[in-house]
Amino acid sequence: MRIKLFHTQMAQVLQIYTDFKPLTLLGIMSGTSLDGLDLALCDFWRENQKFCYKIIKTETISYPQELYRKLGKLFDSSALQFCQTEVEFSHFMAQCVNRFLEKTEKKTHYIASHGHTVFHQPQTGLTKQIGSGAILAAKTGISTICDFRTTDVALGGQGAPLVPMGDTLLFPEYKGCLNLGGIANISKYNHAKSIAYDISLCNIPLNFLAAQCGFPYDKYGNLAKKGAISSALLQALNKPDYFTQNSAKSIGFELFAEYYRPLLESSSIALEDKLRTMCEHIALQIAANVTDLQKVLVTGGGAKNKFLMHLIKAKTDTKIIVPNEQLIDFKEALIFAFLGYLRVHETNNCLSSVTGATKDSCCGAIYFA
Repeated sequence: MRIKLFHTQMAQVLQIYTDFKPLTLLGIMSGTSLDGLDLALCDFWRENQKFCYKIIKTETISYPQELYRKLGKLFDSSALQFCQTEVEFSHFMAQCVNRFLEKTEKKTHYIASHGHTVFHQPQTGLTKQIGSGAILAAKTGISTICDFRTTDVALGGQGAPLVPMGDTLLFPEYKGCLNLGGIANISKYNHAKSIAYDISLCNIPLNFLAAQCGFPYDKYGNLAKKGAISSALLQALNKPDYFTQNSAKSIGFELFAEYYRPLLESSSIALEDKLRTMCEHIALQIAANVTDLQKVLVTGGGAKNKFLMHLIKAKTDTKIIVPNEQLIDFKEALIFAFLGYLRVHETNNCLSSVTGATKDSCCGAIYFA
């Protein structure tokens, strides 16, 4: 039923709404792996019944060390520290936007900000992405769209993944789009079915382990490549019931904090062995979820992990396509800019057939400059 509903909804988006204005939006993405703030300035327009885009300018800005530390501790912070950090983070985003746009002559009509996810517990009706749209709009002078997930969660949905709408409308030549960020998520669509969900943790545990080796991340997977697989740890990593769930589902930092981090910390094997085993776990879960597809577009920081990509390719016959570096790094920022574009035109940008909500919704709160 959901499959048929999805295609009906997509047809409505493509055929009914013919008055889309060309607009320029700045998409902002902060991933759960804390690898920086991604900014993508993009043009969107509609031509021959298709949505089109052009990426004008991109940049990834690293977090100042103190802010990075505070963001990393937000999950366990006090309420006051949480609010103070959100204000600091919001001002940092505004400063980044202003510097980014300083030498850009093109008018930016809107900012579309995903924010930074701290809590994601849709089963309890809770999801929280920090980043004040009010501060962004006030400090940049640009109307800002933010808070993309809460409406869907309020409607009983997972609030994630949100990228399937962008994957489907901007990359129709692929039957699947895989993003390897802090969390690995996938959008699948063909004539038989159209679904999207989080597959597993990805860069969150890998970066956590790399940090213990003195590195922000495991470049190209070179550390993991030196390690050996621990069958006992691999079995424990694959154990959560999440991997056998077939309904709409998503993962938050909670899964790492409550299960994977204690598991990794309690293991006495070498760090390289932990990294190797974690890569094996991620590759196994991803391979199991792409075997029904002929061709998959892979983006996100994990796409640069050559060892992880080698493991994935070795475990499936699916054709794995890694695009140019700009799309690898900024596809999610591009798509959130596009979701903002749909929000401005008051068009549904979140489908219940993907998230499990009671109805489709036009997500995102707008703060006018």
